[in-house]
Amino acid sequence: MAVPEGGAPAGPEVGLQRMGRGKSDRVLWQRRRLASRSGKDSRRQGRPGDWYWEAYLERAQKRYRERSVKRRVKGAESESPDEAEWTFPLERKAKLHSIPRVKETRDSDGETSGIFKVPKQQPRRPKIRFSLAPKLSRRWSQWSAAGTRPRGSVINELAKMGDPDLLEMVEQEGKRSSRDITYSIQMSEFQKREQSKDSVFFRDGIRQIDFVLSYVDDIKKDSDLKAERRKEFELNLRKTGLELEVEDKRDSEDGRTYFVKIHAPWEVLVTYAEVLGIKMPIKESDIPRPENNPLRYMLGPVKLPQEVRFPRPEYFTAQFSRHRQELFLIEDEATFFPSSSRNRIVYYILSRCPFGIEDGKKRFGIERLLTSNTYSSAYPLHDGQYWKPAEPPNIVNERYILYQNWARFSYFYKEQPLDLIKNYFGEKIGIYFVFLGFYTEMLLIAAAVGLACLIYGILSMDANESSTEICDPEIGGQMIMCPLCDQVCDYWRLNSTCLTSKLSHLFDNESTVFFAIFMGIWVTLFLEFWKQRQARLEYEWDLVDFEEEQQQLQLRPEFEAMCKHRKMNPVTKEMEPYMPLWNRIPWYFLSGATVTFWMALVVSSMVAVIVYRLSVFATFASFMESEASLQHVKVYFTPQLATSLSGSCLNFMVILMLNFFYEKISAWITKMEIPRTYQEYESSLTLKMFLFQFVNYYSSCFYVAFFKGKFVGYPGKYTYLFNVWRSEECDPGGCLIELTTQLTIIMTGKQIFGNIKEAIYPLVFNWWRRRKARTNSEKLYSRWEQDHDLETFGQLGLFYEYLETVIQFGFVTLFVASFPLAPLLALLNNIIEIRVDAWKLTTQYRRPVAAKAHSIGVWQDILYGMAVVSVATNAFIVAFTSDIIPRLVYYYAYSTNTTHPFKGYVNNSLSVFLIADFPNHTAPSEKRDFTTCRYRDYRHPPEDDEHKYLHNMQFWHVLAAKMTFIIVMEHIVFLVKFLLAWMIPDVPKDVEERIKREKLMTVKILHDFELKKLKENLGINSEVFSKQVLMEESKAQLAKSTI
Repeated sequence: MAVPEGGAPAGPEVGLQRMGRGKSDRVLWQRRRLASRSGKDSRRQGRPGDWYWEAYLERAQKRYRERSVKRRVKGAESESPDEAEWTFPLERKAKLHSIPRVKETRDSDGETSGIFKVPKQQPRRPKIRFSLAPKLSRRWSQWSAAGTRPRGSVINELAKMGDPDLLEMVEQEGKRSSRDITYSIQMSEFQKREQSKDSVFFRDGIRQIDFVLSYVDDIKKDSDLKAERRKEFELNLRKTGLELEVEDKRDSEDGRTYFVKIHAPWEVLVTYAEVLGIKMPIKESDIPRPENNPLRYMLGPVKLPQEVRFPRPEYFTAQFSRHRQELFLIEDEATFFPSSSRNRIVYYILSRCPFGIEDGKKRFGIERLLTSNTYSSAYPLHDGQYWKPAEPPNIVNERYILYQNWARFSYFYKEQPLDLIKNYFGEKIGIYFVFLGFYTEMLLIAAAVGLACLIYGILSMDANESSTEICDPEIGGQMIMCPLCDQVCDYWRLNSTCLTSKLSHLFDNESTVFFAIFMGIWVTLFLEFWKQRQARLEYEWDLVDFEEEQQQLQLRPEFEAMCKHRKMNPVTKEMEPYMPLWNRIPWYFLSGATVTFWMALVVSSMVAVIVYRLSVFATFASFMESEASLQHVKVYFTPQLATSLSGSCLNFMVILMLNFFYEKISAWITKMEIPRTYQEYESSLTLKMFLFQFVNYYSSCFYVAFFKGKFVGYPGKYTYLFNVWRSEECDPGGCLIELTTQLTIIMTGKQIFGNIKEAIYPLVFNWWRRRKARTNSEKLYSRWEQDHDLETFGQLGLFYEYLETVIQFGFVTLFVASFPLAPLLALLNNIIEIRVDAWKLTTQYRRPVAAKAHSIGVWQDILYGMAVVSVATNAFIVAFTSDIIPRLVYYYAYSTNTTHPFKGYVNNSLSVFLIADFPNHTAPSEKRDFTTCRYRDYRHPPEDDEHKYLHNMQFWHVLAAKMTFIIVMEHIVFLVKFLLAWMIPDVPKDVEERIKREKLMTVKILHDFELKKLKENLGINSEVFSKQVLMEESKAQLAKSTI
């Protein structure tokens, strides 16, 4: 029984009024019963029930108007809210059968009249929201048999007007259908759960989920503000055309998280595809793919299947226009835009959608909402589970294809599916893997040459005259060397460094010069060929006319919050936040001071490691001398080697600790600078991080290569660090073996630690996050919850990947003359790195928002700078750290043995010192029966009183040769670099031709389309129009030829 809002149920007066109705009313009710009994006759007579219900509706409206005027019910003020309004049949099933029943009484004429048994305090009549149920009442079935079934609009109108006779029908229908409705609801909920467990669609199974927002409805003091922000934000999202569907927290696994699923309909996609200038296919390309590799038959095992390498055919493309949709190859609107483009479009809207006005400023953007914890996360969905293909109705699971053909470690020798990576993750991430793969391919050449140099060193080890003389008991065993530290250290014999001298020859031989020059040329070839690869990539991925991504140029919320001034933007002619330079200067000074302080801290830590080496060396030396059990180990494990290994390991641990803390400090300092855009933020952070990492990782290598053993002095007049610790000396064979040890430990340790961290860190965090939920099985909860529990890649995810690669590039190029195996170690690391990065992106991280990029950005400039510096560092390493230049000077200027020119070199390179000239505080405590000792330098002997212990002429000859070698090597390498850069074009010729061909075809297709559209609009005869066009073109050509 239903009345409009504010009405009351029919009381005794209304019932008596109904009992006193005229005869015409009774006739109408009798006709109603007769019509329900004679359905067949009714159908034969052209469905008179329709006329009857129209007449009944008119009569009911008249009665409603009469009751609304005469209704007077006492006690209506004390109505119960629970009984005042109820909804049928879905919302309030529990209250369905508690409605007061109608008491049937018979009047004098024997007709049944519905009179309510009115309680003492009569409640407000319940409002019925009528809806058709699966199983209907007996009266409904009678109407159906009679062919006079009332239309839904009639029933709803009657319900709105509160016709009392409908209550009985609704009650009977509710009794029969409540169980069916409950069952249907349970079945629909079950089907929804089954369908949405791994579905990327809304509950209807049609609309694809393009983005997901999540939040936890907390009860903190600002919860109301956050709720209001979310309400306004989601309302504005709907105004932009996006469709939203909310998953209640009761349906989530943790019982706390709400999920807002976002779908971009076709109208939104086409609008913002035009705004973003997304290029879409207009015609399949007739240009064949390049297959000019002569080794393609030999490289068959490393190739992927054709459908994985090229998942889509090549097309001629044009910037999408919603007004020229007929131009584009739109077969299916649901799959026309790839998922990466869809989530990029949605993120573009999210980043610009306003959510209110606070402090007089308009606030907008999902990033600000994430920063304020209004939303806990925002991410696009993966296509499905990575371990199984998609099942209908889901789309093709590209995540599964990537995992099977890219992220598995058993495919380490296979090429990468670059087009598929670009389609799934976007161009910015795709170009990183292209760069890493190209860098790894180029390392194959450098690793092969470096390995050949090492093999040469192994083969020529026995023929090395220097190590032979050092190991000879009659030569090296008879040379008494001066103590390596004061008082504690004793004299020692040269042949005790026999093993070290042989190992040093592996990396310090004639091939060292060749490899240093080769790596200088290799760096140039790598960078020039990368420019070509990048140009080819721009063509293949439609990035030729690329403009900087607008997300990178968007104002940061932190900048807007801190700005108190505004000025006119000369481009957009809009008022924008503005921060004067004088407001930023203090933060710039703080930033510079902080970076300088941390770089000084790195240098201080390096000095501390040097002090450790100096203080520990004496301990190692005295311990090995005193322990008789270590005498046989001393041949292989000298005090110098023990100090070098322990010092390198300690230095590596210090590097890792400083790096961990500086990452936090640099991010904080960069925020304090208040960069205007995300691009400025990333550039500032890149500069700080690279400067620090450069100093942190390479400072110890620079020390060993260019400072250790160069400013030692000579016995009796050594130099001291802080007037306490004596400066370190190099091994008689040179410092190159120590530099090699340092490089091996730092480079190998960093790569192993980095790969373990990248693999274990997200795995452990994801496991712990799933463990905190109700279940830790990924197979039991929905697609958006699975992705929600994954680790976030973040906006700086690629930044750290590039930083790691560039630091490795520095190890490969800056000090490669001392360690020919560096390219090989980098090659092995990169093979693992590619698969680790692929595995974590595919399985352990949320899907990043797709973004465009046409190059590796500022990192390319850093690589060019390191390439130039590497030429100088390798030249200095060969000249000052290696022993090759002194040996060549001896060979050409001082050797007297024509048969064996290097014979006598060891004796020539060691000077003589008179033990009696030792100061008392430096001489060993024990007295010896020999009068002189040897040390590595070119000085006059003690017998020459006039030039005693001064540098001799050979020292200056060697120094001049070293400087000459540096100048000659640098000029040769730079000349070759410039020649190669000039000879190798930045854009390959075939790519230029393809770009021209595509532009020509695109213009032609657009012209033909517009011409056809114009003819259709004007209704011109195509033959006549084409003749006119040909005539005009011939006239234009004739005019050109005449000119």
